[in-house]
Amino acid sequence: MPEMSFRVRWPDASEQLCHSPSSTTREFFTPGQAYPLAEFLERSRRALNLASERVRQRYGYACSSAAAQLQQIEQTAARFAATPDARVTVQSFED
Repeated sequence: MPEMSFRVRWPDASEQLCHSPSSTTREFFTPGQAYPLAEFLERSRRALNLASERVRQRYGYACSSAAAQLQQIEQTAARFAATPDARVTVQSFED
């Protein structure tokens, strides 16, 4: 199962390299696209939960690193929850 990473830029211009256990994450994001914070969170949840499910189907257990990555994304996003029009940019995919 091909792992992949995606680099995001948060509303404060900080960057984070996020990891996924499955390349299906590519189906949820477009490099260079800025997403409203709530949409980015929803897409992240769907992408990483799907990736974890693919690991479960293949190996019989969920991917704890996908869950940990989602938790990190949610913690970072919480810092911007009160910021009107906060957007997160998916800068690139990295294999």
